[in-house]
Amino acid sequence: MKLIVDNITDETGDIRSFRLVSPDGAALPQYEPGAHIDVTGPTGVMRQYSLCGPLDDVHAYTIAVKKETASRGGSAALHDAVRIGSVLEVGVPRNLFALDAGAREHVLFGAGIGVTPLLSMAYRLLAQGGNFTLHYFARAREYAAFADLLDAPPFAGKVRFHYGVRGADMAHYLQACLDAADPQAHVYTCGPAPFMDAVVACAARSRPEEAIHLEHFKAVETASSAPGGDGDAAFDIRLASSGKVMQVPPGVSIVDVLSQAGICIDTSCREGICGTCVVPLLEGEPDHRDNCLSKKEKAANDQICTCVSRARSGLLVLDL
Repeated sequence: MKLIVDNITDETGDIRSFRLVSPDGAALPQYEPGAHIDVTGPTGVMRQYSLCGPLDDVHAYTIAVKKETASRGGSAALHDAVRIGSVLEVGVPRNLFALDAGAREHVLFGAGIGVTPLLSMAYRLLAQGGNFTLHYFARAREYAAFADLLDAPPFAGKVRFHYGVRGADMAHYLQACLDAADPQAHVYTCGPAPFMDAVVACAARSRPEEAIHLEHFKAVETASSAPGGDGDAAFDIRLASSGKVMQVPPGVSIVDVLSQAGICIDTSCREGICGTCVVPLLEGEPDHRDNCLSKKEKAANDQICTCVSRARSGLLVLDL
């Protein structure tokens, strides 16, 4: 879709929100809380941003973008070159971070810009009368996007702000937040990787994996995914429909090998975080290097993220 920017708000010194609408004013495809969209900025760089506007604002998508100091043309371009009236290319919403409909309580942990998908969850839970608490961690209030919104009705009383918590004290604060919740409450987190790791570690002491939900917006490098790391050898893929076998050389992705053979798999992030290029796997042992499949999904070994993952076995059979 090509959408028009009809409002821009400086939420903090380096976080700006953008409200996007259709040129004809039509309603946009709806989404569930936790969804994100692909946004292609003026430089042609595509990035994923969580939708964080009121869910009843059916004619608009709202995103918040933090201007990264090491931006490669994504966030910086949106901050520096986009104005009211600018046209942006936007994908339809996708969701890998949904609320669990069966949970009787929800505890949301956000840090910095990671509050954005949790804000949409909070809108939905308020509308449904759901039992939830949003814990928002930031260096100080001036660094907390949407602080005024979250500090006022109807969010007031549902949001707890935690400012200036040192890394050494984080586990203590997180544990106190979890201790105040029902042991059966589901946990959701988004923010910098070290913060999410700390939330997951604390929550895992008292909750099963299926009660802990998170979303990455940056690829997390592992030993095997680093250049020259273990498991970067060549391997074969076979297409179940035709029996055709192709080799995937070191440094070349499965999705690129398929593309060279005329088999197009939709991709978006090419970093293993959006889930667009996941395909069913029938045989073989994958080397999962993505951040979109859950631990349970990875353990099943019945699907693979073809833009980053590789093989531990010599052959993978794809259901293509």
